[in-house]
Amino acid sequence: MKLTNLPEVKPAIVAVSRDCFPIALSTTRREAVVAAYGAGLYSCPVTVENESDALKALADVEAAGCNTLVVYLGNFGPETPETILAQRFRGPVMYVAAAEGDGDLINGRGDAYCGMLNCSYNLGLRRVQAYIPDYPVGTARECAEMIRQFLPVARAILGVQSLKIITFGPRPQDFFACNAPIQGLYQLGVEVEENSELDLLVSYKAHAGDSRIGAVCADMAEELGIEGNRYPELLPRMAQFELTLLDWAETHKGARDYVAFADKCWPAFPEQFGFEPCYVNSRLASRGIPVACEVDIYGALSEYIGACLTGDAVTLLDINNSVPESLYRSDIAGAFPYTLTDTFMGFHCGNTPACKMCDGRAVKYQLIQNRLLEDGGTPDFTRGTLEGDIAPSPITFYRLQCDAQGRLRGYIAQGEVLPVATGSFGGIGIFAIHDMGRFYRHVLLAKRYPHHGAVAFSHCGREMYEVFRYLGVTDIAYNQPASLPYPGENPFTRCIPEMDAMMYKIEGEDLYL
Repeated sequence: MKLTNLPEVKPAIVAVSRDCFPIALSTTRREAVVAAYGAGLYSCPVTVENESDALKALADVEAAGCNTLVVYLGNFGPETPETILAQRFRGPVMYVAAAEGDGDLINGRGDAYCGMLNCSYNLGLRRVQAYIPDYPVGTARECAEMIRQFLPVARAILGVQSLKIITFGPRPQDFFACNAPIQGLYQLGVEVEENSELDLLVSYKAHAGDSRIGAVCADMAEELGIEGNRYPELLPRMAQFELTLLDWAETHKGARDYVAFADKCWPAFPEQFGFEPCYVNSRLASRGIPVACEVDIYGALSEYIGACLTGDAVTLLDINNSVPESLYRSDIAGAFPYTLTDTFMGFHCGNTPACKMCDGRAVKYQLIQNRLLEDGGTPDFTRGTLEGDIAPSPITFYRLQCDAQGRLRGYIAQGEVLPVATGSFGGIGIFAIHDMGRFYRHVLLAKRYPHHGAVAFSHCGREMYEVFRYLGVTDIAYNQPASLPYPGENPFTRCIPEMDAMMYKIEGEDLYL
């Protein structure tokens, strides 16, 4: 399915020039960057030397319909005007600077390398947030590549700035993991609309007999195939629910452009609606509309950021269970460069999009809810999960969260889903992340993260880190190698030879590489 709930990035480049340098130096260098970039980068004709120029440039790029700004220091640059550009522009802003080498070092020297220092200092004085690449000084070709790398980051920032998260709650009883202060959302500029599960039920019933249900059923059947469509009689109910959510999103966007959901899905939902919502949730996620389970508001936000960054479907999973030693020994050890504690199983009932699952996926029933609500008998209203193994893929496992004290923090870890059968139920896969055991203890546990993690199906840690940083998140954790201890990690635990020997050998076999 096509992702339709994401911003389109429309970048513009504005050159700045200090009045004691030739303005032509910045202008011609800007045009060289535009030529190296190719189509899609609007070149503002105003080269900014003073504050009036800055206002003219902002008016020009706004009139051109641009929502992302690249401020280009073709020479040293004027500190106040170049900062005003970021201060007054409504979208994401990046700064890059020209390297020398395209002319002589007399009239052709621009000193942008030096100017970037004062630019950064001025941004800090004004407390203006902007993106500066790892090394922001480059040739026209290099600056063009920096701009391309910024586009996914910009798309995520634009999405967050115009996002509304719609919830249907309350959150499940005795389920504190999904409870978090919403103050952090308002800090980010995210709008929240909280509704009752009863509101959703009323709207669902109002969609009974909707003329569009048949077409949605046909689309579901095509996606699932014959083997995956185990309960064809269930499709009309699920199609009715899909239309309910899509219509709610459209009519409740209000002043926002993009929507994500965080919905309660148990224990009352299946009996009252007549099915589990997981498969429908997976279909919306494949369109770029995350539906986080168990009213996990920050899970929905995290998913949406991942969808914006990658332009691809994402999912939300429980950091669920360890991999049995027997399975590790038979299918992983020696075949993949991971220790046993590098691995775990990521699971949820069935919300992962079909496009991210192995061919054997199918609509089934929620085994845990069947035990609880149907006494383990013939499944009826506990049907509706999309189950099977998650397909092998590189992944980024991440989360943006507000802690109990109202502070925003996040984590990012890259790894992969292994091509190893789980032998279990639900939407599930074997995940492998280097140094996961220590990450689990000294980040996930030590920093009190909940059990849900978002999954992007590519390595996008670098871009994710930049998004978190742009959003003002200062505590960003990652899976640190053993050579880099975590704060609070016991140094003596890590250097006891006897314990090291135990970790490397179990029953005389190498279970850890």
